[in-house]
Amino acid sequence: MQLESLLTAPLLRTTKDFIEALEQMQIRTVEDLLLYLPRAHEDLSQMQTIATAAVGEKVTIRGGVHQIKMVRIRGGKQIVTAQFTDTDGATAEAVWFNQPHIKRMIADGDEVVLTGKLVLNGRKIQLQSPVFEKQTAKPLVHSGRLVPIYPQHGRINTRWLREKMSLLKPAIAQILETLPKEVLKDEKLLSRSETISSLHFPDDPAEVEKAMERLAFERMYDLQRSALERKRDWQAAVQERLRTPMDVELIRSLFKSLKFTPTSSQKIAIYEILRDMEKEVPMSRLLEGDVGSGKTLVAVAVMANVLRHHGQTALMVPTEVLARQHAAGISRLLLNLHTYLHEKAATQNLASLPLPRLALLTGSTPKSEAEAIRSGLASGTVDIVIGTHALIEEKVTFRDLRLVIVDEQHRFGVMQRKKLREKGSPHFLSMTATPIPRTLALTAYGDHDLSVLLEKPGRRQPIHTKVVAPGDRITVERFIDHQIDEGRQVFVICPLIQESTELAEVKNVQAEAKRLAAEFPRRRIALLHGKLSSEDKQRIMQDFRDLRSEILVSTSVIEVGIDIPNATIIIIEGSERFGLAQLHQLRGRVGRGDEKSHCFLFTTSQEQAHSPRLKAMEKHDSGFMLAEIDLKLRGPGELFGLRQSGIPDGDMASMLRPELIARARRAAEKFLGMKSGEKVLA
Repeated sequence: MQLESLLTAPLLRTTKDFIEALEQMQIRTVEDLLLYLPRAHEDLSQMQTIATAAVGEKVTIRGGVHQIKMVRIRGGKQIVTAQFTDTDGATAEAVWFNQPHIKRMIADGDEVVLTGKLVLNGRKIQLQSPVFEKQTAKPLVHSGRLVPIYPQHGRINTRWLREKMSLLKPAIAQILETLPKEVLKDEKLLSRSETISSLHFPDDPAEVEKAMERLAFERMYDLQRSALERKRDWQAAVQERLRTPMDVELIRSLFKSLKFTPTSSQKIAIYEILRDMEKEVPMSRLLEGDVGSGKTLVAVAVMANVLRHHGQTALMVPTEVLARQHAAGISRLLLNLHTYLHEKAATQNLASLPLPRLALLTGSTPKSEAEAIRSGLASGTVDIVIGTHALIEEKVTFRDLRLVIVDEQHRFGVMQRKKLREKGSPHFLSMTATPIPRTLALTAYGDHDLSVLLEKPGRRQPIHTKVVAPGDRITVERFIDHQIDEGRQVFVICPLIQESTELAEVKNVQAEAKRLAAEFPRRRIALLHGKLSSEDKQRIMQDFRDLRSEILVSTSVIEVGIDIPNATIIIIEGSERFGLAQLHQLRGRVGRGDEKSHCFLFTTSQEQAHSPRLKAMEKHDSGFMLAEIDLKLRGPGELFGLRQSGIPDGDMASMLRPELIARARRAAEKFLGMKSGEKVLA
C-alpha cells in the first residue's frame, strides 16, 4: 500500500504538509515508515507517585487532571495550568508554557500519564511542561515503556512518529527477510520483522540490544558479501597466461644487490604476492605499510619476477611528481639487479635478467613520445610503464599486461579498476602508505587480500616532533636558520594556496612565502602548489633536490612519495586542520637521510597547542598507532579517504568492532561458498 493513501484515511488525521515532509525524508510507503528507526530509547517504564518521585528528576506519574485553565501573562504569553492528583491522592500543579492547545486536548476528569521534571517552585510542587498521554484501553505510546526517540524533520516530530508506528504495528509481520535463513540460524539473530518490532516496541533494553546487533551484523554482512562478490567477479577470468612462477633465486639476487637488508615484513609480502601470481586467476591484494616501510622494494621484486617471465607491468600513481620519482628509483634498482646478475652469471650459474625497457607516460608526455610508448606497449617492446591516469586511457593497449600496481590506492575509484579489466584482467596490487587499522582495511578494501609491512628497513632515526604554539615561533625559526647554515633544507606546509576571507587566520603558501622571504633574506625560497603546471612542479622539485633552493613552501601536494634526503625539517602550519594520518604522511617527507630530522606542528592558537590529538604526534612514530588514535577520536569517515568505498556514514561505527567484522566475513564466505584467502583478523 502507498503511504499517501494510508495517510489520507481518517484514522491518521494528517494533511498534505505531512505527506510532503515525509517525501523529503524519502518515506513513500508503509514499509519505508516502519523502517524509519529510532535513534535512541528512553526508559519511562517505571511509574512513580508524587511521594516517591525525586525533585529535579524526570518522572512518569499516573493520575487525573482537573481545574484546567488558561491565563495570560505579560508579553501576550499564555500558560495552561491544571491540578494533578496521582493514584495515591497526592497533588501537584501541571504547568504548560505557551501551549494553549493543551486546553483543547485534555478536559477536567481525564485520566492521564504525565512525564516531566518534578520541581519545587516556592511551596508548590510542579510538573513543568510535562508530556501527557490520556489513559485508554490501548497500551501507552509515549510513556509507561521504553519510549523510542526518532530523528525529527520539520513537522514530523517524534511524538507524531510514535503514534503512527503504533497504528502500523500489525504491518510489521509482513516485512520480508533480507538475510539467508542459514545465516540467521548460525549467528542466532532476530528475524527482520522481530528486529523492527523490537526497536519500535521493545519490552526491555536487552531486546533493543539484540535488535541493534542484528542491524549492525546485517550492514557488515552486506559490505563483506559485496566485497567478496567483487573479488569473485574480478577473479572470474581464468587465464593460463597469468600464471607467473616464482623465481626464488632471482629474488635472492635482488636482495644481494641491495645496500641494505630487507625486513622480514618485506620478504613475507613479496612471497604472498608472488604466490598469488602463480595462480591462473588475477590476484587482488592490498599492500599497506607505514611511511618508509619499503613498499617500493616489494613492487620492484614483483616487477622483476614478471620481467623474468616476459610479462608487462604498469605502475599507476596519483601525481606526475611521484611518477617521475618512481621511474628514477625503480630504474636504478632494476639496473643494479641486472648488473649484479650479469657479473655473477659466469661464476654462479645465475640466469641473467633482460635490461628492463621502462617508459614514463603522463598527461604532459609530448604527443609523439606518448604515441611511441603506446606502440611499444602494444607490441611488447616496453616492459614496464609508470604513469598517472594516462595509463588507463582507451587508446593504451598491452601485448601481455601481467601486473598492475596502483600506488596510493584510496585515490583511485572503482571505475579506474574496471578499465584495467578491459586491458586483460591483470594481477592487481594496490599499495598505500596510509596505515589503515586491519578492521578498517578488511571492510573498506574487503575485495583485496592483505599484506602489511610492520617494520622499516635500515636504521632510520625517529623524527623529533614538537607541537609549537604561536608564541614560540621565533625560537623555532632561529633553529631552522641555524640548520640551513649547516646545509639542511626545509619544507613549510600550509593548508591554503592563497588568502581566504572565510579562513583569514589560516596560513596560505603565497603569503607565507613572502613572509619567509622577509624573515630569512639570505635564503632561497621556492613555492609549490597543485595549481601549477606539471612542468613548473617538476622544475621546482628538481631545483630543491639540486640545492638551488633551501626552503620549499608548499600545500599538502607533497604528501605522497617525495624523497629529498637532505631535507631534514618540516613545518606544518595550522596543524590542527589536518588528521593524524595526513600529518604522519607529511612528516614522512623528512627523515630519509642519515641526519637527525625534525617536524614542527605549528598551531593557530595557544589552546590548540595543548590538543591531545596533536600531542599524540610527539609520542608516537608508528602510523598504525596514530591511525588507531585518529579512528577513535575522529571516526573513519574522511580519515582514510573511504567515502568513495560506498560505506554509509551510519555503518562506520561497526567498523570499530573486529569481532563483528570477523563474523560477518566468515558468514559471507560460507554463503558464497568461498574459501577464505587468509585468516580474518589473524
